[in-house]
Amino acid sequence: MDELQIIAGCKQHKQDAQRALYDLYAPKMYVVCLRYMADVESAKDLLHDGFIKIFSSIEYFKEKGSFEGWIRRIFVNMALETIRKQKHLFINGDNIDNISDVGNDDDIQYLYNSISEAELLKMIQQLPKGYSTIFNMYAIEEYSHKEIAALLGISEGTSRSQYIRARRLLQEKVKKYLEANN
Repeated sequence: MDELQIIAGCKQHKQDAQRALYDLYAPKMYVVCLRYMADVESAKDLLHDGFIKIFSSIEYFKEKGSFEGWIRRIFVNMALETIRKQKHLFINGDNIDNISDVGNDDDIQYLYNSISEAELLKMIQQLPKGYSTIFNMYAIEEYSHKEIAALLGISEGTSRSQYIRARRLLQEKVKKYLEANN
């Protein structure tokens, strides 16, 4: 079954099409879930709930644009909804003057390229929840700080400061990992 057949089958609530959709996208969406959720069980719950939402709202996909992008947006929005309910996880950072940035992007990119993607994902998951959320949204999903602020109900300054702090902590984790493994 190709993607269009899978979509058509899912719109008709055919179980074989739903299974094919799940098999096709579950691995990629599980990685998205892991990036946003604090632990494996929460990520699995989000994966399950996300596919239920996809199956129940697939008729709204108008086959314009990327289907994978549509699915990813559902998962990210569901993760953000969960995180929004835990707003206390974000440190107010409207005044970020006292936070120094962590170096230039080339140095940071070199550090990140020095370890495996799986190890980097594990380190991102170990960041405080507010930090990891903002880091994922800005660095990986490529939301702007303005968009992040609107989606999470925080200020742009808080988004920026959480991102800077996340980068700093992540950089420290990568350096320690590299020192321990060299």
